[in-house]
Amino acid sequence: MDERGVEPYGENFPQSPHADVPAYMAFPHFGRQPECIELARNGISGMVANQEEGRPSAGVKGHDGRRLILIEQRFAVRHRHFRKCSMPLLTIRHVTEYSFQQPVSFGEHRLMMRPRESFDQRLIEARLDITPEPAEFRWLHDVFGNSVAVALFEGRADILRVESEVTLNHAPLGEGQVDVETYARLFPFTYSSEDIPDLLRSIERQHLDPGRVVDNWARAFVRNDGRTETIALLSEMALTIKREFTYLARHEKGTQSPVETLEKRSGTCRDFAVLMIEAVRALGFAARFVSGYVYNPSKTEGLLGGGNTHAWVRIFLPGSGWVEFDPTNGIIGNRGLVRVAVARDPYQAIPLWGTWNGRPSSYIGMTVDVEVKSVG
Repeated sequence: MDERGVEPYGENFPQSPHADVPAYMAFPHFGRQPECIELARNGISGMVANQEEGRPSAGVKGHDGRRLILIEQRFAVRHRHFRKCSMPLLTIRHVTEYSFQQPVSFGEHRLMMRPRESFDQRLIEARLDITPEPAEFRWLHDVFGNSVAVALFEGRADILRVESEVTLNHAPLGEGQVDVETYARLFPFTYSSEDIPDLLRSIERQHLDPGRVVDNWARAFVRNDGRTETIALLSEMALTIKREFTYLARHEKGTQSPVETLEKRSGTCRDFAVLMIEAVRALGFAARFVSGYVYNPSKTEGLLGGGNTHAWVRIFLPGSGWVEFDPTNGIIGNRGLVRVAVARDPYQAIPLWGTWNGRPSSYIGMTVDVEVKSVG
């Protein structure tokens, strides 16, 4: 232990001068190869060892009377070892377009397209292109810490087009990396007195179930001998939805009720997420709805939900915190999943919503296109 009270984790992992934890723990997305350790030794967090540092900047570019383009450049990385040591690099392009037969006026619109930043996903660059150009534009954080862009418009137009393009590092975490505290490894367990006050609203049921249909379905995953492993229970529930339910894309707003999804045995990723959230809440787990993007980490994985925004579940597990479960694809962990918004209920995590004024017959339709590419 050094003079700061920090316990070294071995001589091969030198302390970072910029943190009170070992360098490789301060930057867990780095590998443990010698060149990666060298980068970490120099305290890299959005900069590189040879001091090729890209300073944060934000600005407006591309005014042409109809479009507003916002650019944010977080890091300018040039070091030859960085990509080898860092998380996989992704670019995500998300375009939503509303078309009208004749010009209409637009009210306030709120956009949730900026990925959340964390130890497992780090935003490098963000670009937002809005047509027509908003008269006012600002950012805020909602009650869950999601980034929300607010746009106000003047005048009329026959199209509303929003294009978001981001580049980020994403660290896939698998089921094997979920470490649950000993007391919570078997179900049932009780959340700690420190955690429970902040988890209560995420445990509360949101849908009526007078016939206890969802309760009975959830209870079927609990063993009768009292040896139900927590991770096994949650994993099997997600895998059962993937295996026994049919995925059907649907662009209309809203979700089915959990009971309806159980009866139809089909639905969208939103429907499956809501079903699993209600089912685990029936068992006493804290769960939240997640909106984001899905991609194939390898070309051999045929994940559903691509080409559009995707939805899945986060469940709070002592020892690992909020853990991702994707019942549409049977994913445990965040492999192939990029978080944008986390909320208690789906209506709190809508990617784009707002109002327009004009003749009802003016509305032609909406198109959504999402493309995720690995660039390193």
